[in-house]
Amino acid sequence: MAHIKLPEFEEMSPAIQDKARPILEKTGKLGEIFKLLAIDEKVYFATDGMIQKFLLDETTLSYDTKESIALLISIENGCKMCIDVHKSIAKMLGLTDERIEEVLQGVDAISTSDAEKALLNFCIRASKKDNYKVLKEEIDALKDMGYSDVQIIEAVAITGYFNYINTLSNVFALGE
Repeated sequence: MAHIKLPEFEEMSPAIQDKARPILEKTGKLGEIFKLLAIDEKVYFATDGMIQKFLLDETTLSYDTKESIALLISIENGCKMCIDVHKSIAKMLGLTDERIEEVLQGVDAISTSDAEKALLNFCIRASKKDNYKVLKEEIDALKDMGYSDVQIIEAVAITGYFNYINTLSNVFALGE
């Protein structure tokens, strides 16, 4: 049970209700993270913008890579709710059950290129409290493997987003 009262649809602002209505019509329910974000319209729309731009829109990184980052960072942060949600989203975006299971086992278990493994390990490194110790050489190594500045920034932005959303979920005990 969440550590804070989560609003029901009727208690949400009209602007958030407009976003919630299609979800309710399609799934019949709103997830706890949606309800938590709906407490504050500014927080909701800022977060929704990040979800759209980082995860759902086509970007320089594949959906496979983005969802792998989502799952790996959520595992690192112990966010069970986000792991469960992103297993479903990963399937919706075309990841196979096998790929999802590999990701859940960790970077070394994923059947992918050494370059992608390096990027995923870098994201895990970037998610840590000591990320201020990341060296230029670490970023240059990713560039040497073929990643562009845009791809590296995107990967780190997704990492930061999951640190943010995992924190909200964990602090307020969502999904328990």
